[in-house]
Amino acid sequence: MDGHGEFMQRAMPYLTMITLQFSYVGKNILSKVSLGSGMSQYVLVIYGYAFATLSIAPLAFILERKLQPKMIKWMFLRMFALGLLGPVMDQIFYHAGLKHTSVTFSSAMSSISPAMAFVVAVLSGMEKVYPKKVIYQTKVVGTLVTVAGVMLMSLYKGPPVEMVWSKHAHSLGPNSPAVTESSSNNWFMGSGFHILATLALASLSLLREETLKQYSAQLSLMAWVYFVGTLQATAVTFVLEHKRAVWTIGFDINFVAAAYADQSFFFD
Repeated sequence: MDGHGEFMQRAMPYLTMITLQFSYVGKNILSKVSLGSGMSQYVLVIYGYAFATLSIAPLAFILERKLQPKMIKWMFLRMFALGLLGPVMDQIFYHAGLKHTSVTFSSAMSSISPAMAFVVAVLSGMEKVYPKKVIYQTKVVGTLVTVAGVMLMSLYKGPPVEMVWSKHAHSLGPNSPAVTESSSNNWFMGSGFHILATLALASLSLLREETLKQYSAQLSLMAWVYFVGTLQATAVTFVLEHKRAVWTIGFDINFVAAAYADQSFFFD
């Protein structure tokens, strides 16, 4: 039993990461279907982080009520920046990219976040590169290979893979939603949105790590960032969306996508 327990303890981080990857794919699929049905990419972000705030805030209050550091000006500014990088820039750009590309491509783009984080860390001076050391040579080569692979995926879409359900969609006629969506996709624009989202996520990860060193109440920080980000995304949506109908949401796929859309990036 001791050997089994030790094995499970060592395997738990890997199992957790695998589970998270499956959850991200599920999020991408639901979000893609929701956006394809006409859901606004901005409103989807707002509802998603509103649900996240309502789910995390009670836990933070119960578990960290006595652990929360005093709120000071610089901490609020960091929360404001985290909300701007996360719920606003990262998620809005990500959903815009998802809308113009595919679930597979969007999931693949998420894998370049570590490479982008390394680039941002080097450019901001948070990490030094010593070319003569093997570890830094490996990091640079890995980053170049990763970015080159993404650029290849961006420039070469490839032929469509015909499946049973896709053939059925084409048989519906040229005006069917599936055909219209496919023909209207701007793959290059979607790739650009994904790159911007990845840069925002990389910056978010670095700023998050620095913030957690001085604000140890992780759940509370998450709740505050989600709340501030929801307000920021709402302000952006009021500027960019002028139809009241986009705010309407029922107990349908849009509701499920919004409720599932919360990505707890503080646990990555």
